[in-house]
Amino acid sequence: MHKNIGFFLHFILMSVVLVVTGLSEDMIYGTCVTASKSQIFRALVLQKSLNSRVKFSSKCFPRKIRMENNHTSSIAGNKKESRGALVVLEGLDRSGKSSQCSRLVSFLEEQGISAELWRFPDRTTNVGQMISSYLTNTSQLDDRTIHLLFSANRWEKRSLMEAKLKTGKTLIVDRYSYSGVAFSSAKGLDIEWCKAPEIGLLAPDVVVYLDISPEKAAERGGYGGERYEKLEFQKKVADFYKVLHDVSWKVVDACQPMEDVEKQLQEIVLDCVTECWKGKLLSTLWSKRPENFCYAQLGRNGEFLCSSCVSDEVQISYA
Repeated sequence: MHKNIGFFLHFILMSVVLVVTGLSEDMIYGTCVTASKSQIFRALVLQKSLNSRVKFSSKCFPRKIRMENNHTSSIAGNKKESRGALVVLEGLDRSGKSSQCSRLVSFLEEQGISAELWRFPDRTTNVGQMISSYLTNTSQLDDRTIHLLFSANRWEKRSLMEAKLKTGKTLIVDRYSYSGVAFSSAKGLDIEWCKAPEIGLLAPDVVVYLDISPEKAAERGGYGGERYEKLEFQKKVADFYKVLHDVSWKVVDACQPMEDVEKQLQEIVLDCVTECWKGKLLSTLWSKRPENFCYAQLGRNGEFLCSSCVSDEVQISYA
């Protein structure tokens, strides 16, 4: 009896999703490759909302995802946190980051995805006001001092950032730690010293780098209004961005028409949001295990069990 009721409720739920979105059942389950990502997202958002009110027994639907109001999902008994995505846009000054960030937030909200725009430095805080005075050339600070202030500005928002992500809100961030490191390194500071105060901050789920040559950026309106908007300096910044590039980065040609850049960003971000909804874990910046460090387990017969060691000279930790 309970099984029949469960299937009946599931049928009603999926019927509502199909009617409202106009998608076929194949599209909902991802077997139709012609459906647009935005259509599928509207279906997923609605299904997620309805599922937060209707809880199905895991005995009836062991292979389905159960979404609750606490933003956790249960997949075949293995619990993962469904959360918002941390999306960072980086690039040289006048690469178009701010405009594209605002457009991205509007696009996500149109898809029913809770999103919020953040900018660093955040000039509304006490630390941010000191940074603002420096950037507008109304105060002078030592290079190391201003670098640490930029880092402190990100740290004072870290707890709030994590809290918002865990409630399901996607954050679109205009500049992050990569800017701080690239700009300070371009002044001649050691890049590892510059990265050190950033260790422990939340790592972005994706970094989109808007690629434009310093010369092209300098041709855009408003260039030169702030301290760092100098062509030769921006060339050095571009070089250090290349050093910081890692697997989380996606590079988009910022010289394309704005609409083309916008479409590429939408595709990248929708994929990222989907991954985070499925339970991708949060991680922290540049927090890697030391080289030759092995987390080994002790076997039943006293032997060390480790399949990742590549060196005989390892430190053993009983994990």
